[in-house]
Amino acid sequence: SSSSSSSSSSSSSSSAVFLVFMDGKPFCLDFLFAGGIAGGIEICITFPTEYVKTQLQLDEKASPPKYKGIGDCVKQTVQSHGVKGLYRGLSSLLYGSIPKSAVRFGVFEFLSNHAKDESGRLDSTRGLLCGLGAGVMEAVLVVCPMETVKVKFIHDQTSAKPKYKGFFHGVREIIRERGLRGTYQGLTATVLKQGSNQAIRFFVMTSLKNWYKGDNPNKTINPLVTGMFGAIAGAASVFGNTPLDVIKTRMQGLEAHKYKSTVDCAIKILRHEGPAAFYKGTVPRLGRVCLDVAIVFIIYEEVVKILNTVWKTE
Repeated sequence: SSSSSSSSSSSSSSSAVFLVFMDGKPFCLDFLFAGGIAGGIEICITFPTEYVKTQLQLDEKASPPKYKGIGDCVKQTVQSHGVKGLYRGLSSLLYGSIPKSAVRFGVFEFLSNHAKDESGRLDSTRGLLCGLGAGVMEAVLVVCPMETVKVKFIHDQTSAKPKYKGFFHGVREIIRERGLRGTYQGLTATVLKQGSNQAIRFFVMTSLKNWYKGDNPNKTINPLVTGMFGAIAGAASVFGNTPLDVIKTRMQGLEAHKYKSTVDCAIKILRHEGPAAFYKGTVPRLGRVCLDVAIVFIIYEEVVKILNTVWKTE
């Protein structure tokens, strides 16, 4: 790639030279690589909170509930399966988190590089739209099948006789029983969730970065500040779309056959469990997502800096 291709994006993170082309426009592979690394490290750190959140969301009030709260869920899991029980389903998320983050950041950077003004500044509204596009793309390509397998793994653990022996065995069984479309349960809810997730997060991140940099678009941001901004963006997305996350989880669980559609699932949750059910798992999700987004943005920004230093040819 030529230096002019690199300099066409005004931000310092756009000096990479590894390019492929989409519709004749440059798409930087280092953003995909950096996003993948960030996603893999983050999920290994935060998965137990994801496990607890999913268990609480699957614990329907009509059953009656098996868990009294976060602490009780952790206690019962450790007593029954040991500490490693808190990592049940990690493989499905780990295999998916790397391509998920790669697609998320790659698509966002591609879209944002075309949405920036002449000075290289991305305003908040365009940041929101670019985040929305990245979220929808990651939902369709990676998140929906990954999340379906993860939820089934976690839900399977609550059965008297778990039938999934591992990631590949589980995927094979799901496809054998339900076909490839079986890994796309809750697609509508997932697209809504991921689209709104990334729209909110990138809107907040873009707004905070623009505020911090002021009139100097080249001002560097300390990793701790990036992490703080990421945590704020993560919290905003949790309060903004946890109801969609609950619906998505139910649509992908082993009891998904009870629901005719995303709307039917929402109506039944409201009718049988009340409005509060849409915020089940909010606390563990809040902890995980704030840490998740903070870690991902820190690692992503730092990896991009390293890659630009190693691969820069200008």
